[in-house]
Amino acid sequence: MTKLGIGSYAFAWSIGIAGYPVEKRMDVLSFVQRASEMGVNLVQIADNLPLDRLSAAEFDSLIHETRRLGIAVEVGTRGIAHDHLRTYLQIALRFQSPILRVVIDTKDHQPDSDEVIRSIKAIMPEFEQAGVTLAIENHDRFKVRTLAHIIEAIDSPSVGICLDTVNSLGAMETSDVVVDVLGPYVVNLHVKDFSIRRADHNLGFVVEGTPAGSGALNIPGLLKRLNDFGRDFNAILELWPSPESNIQATIDKEAAWVSQSISYLRTIIKE
Repeated sequence: MTKLGIGSYAFAWSIGIAGYPVEKRMDVLSFVQRASEMGVNLVQIADNLPLDRLSAAEFDSLIHETRRLGIAVEVGTRGIAHDHLRTYLQIALRFQSPILRVVIDTKDHQPDSDEVIRSIKAIMPEFEQAGVTLAIENHDRFKVRTLAHIIEAIDSPSVGICLDTVNSLGAMETSDVVVDVLGPYVVNLHVKDFSIRRADHNLGFVVEGTPAGSGALNIPGLLKRLNDFGRDFNAILELWPSPESNIQATIDKEAAWVSQSISYLRTIIKE
C-alpha cells in the first residue's frame, strides 16, 4: 500500500541552498520533528541532509528520535562510487529503510550509461543480500529510455526507479512519457507538482513548482497508472517553490506549501 511521506527536498529552502544563506538552518532532527507535528510518519532524508556527515552521537540521537516519534525513514544520497554506496547501504540498514534512493551524478562524476551499468551491477549482490532496493532517480541528463535500459541491463530484483514527476522536463520529456517508460520499474515516487506558463514578454515559457494539487500534474491519474503496473512504492512530497524577495518570506511560503500539499495528498492517499 502506498504511504505518504515528506522528503527533505520539500524543505529545501529551510535546509539551505547555496547562495541563499539562512539564519537558522533546519537540521535533520528538526525536519523529522516537523513531519511528526504534521502527522506524517514517513520521511525521506536525501542528499541535502547528508547522513554520512553526522557524528556518531548525532546519528544515535536521530535514530532514537525517529523511533520515539514512530517515524519511518527512507534514505537517499547522490553518487554511485562503491565505497559511498556501501556506506549508505549500512545507513539504510540502521534505519530499516527498504530503499536507498540515489541520484547518479555528483559535481565531479557524471558517468555514461555503460559505466553506470558496470558499476551498479558489480555491487548489486550486496544490496540483494541486505534486502535493500537501490532506487535510481530520473534526472535530466539521461532520457527515460536510457534509464530503462540501465535497469534492464543491471537485471536485479533489488534495483528500480525513483520516479520524479518534474526532473525529466529538463530532458524534454513530459510526465506522461516518464510514466509510460519507467512505470514498470518504479519503487519510489517523488510527487512534485508544477506549472508551465508563457513568460510575461510572451517569448518563451516559465516552469515553476506549485503546491501538490495546484498545478498541471494529474496526481490521482498518476497514482492509478503506477498502481496498475503492480509495483509497491511510497509517495514522497517534494516541492519547487520559487524564491520571494527575502529568504524568510521564501521559507514561510515553503512551509505553507508543505501544509497545503499534505492536506491535498491525504484526500487521495488513504493509509
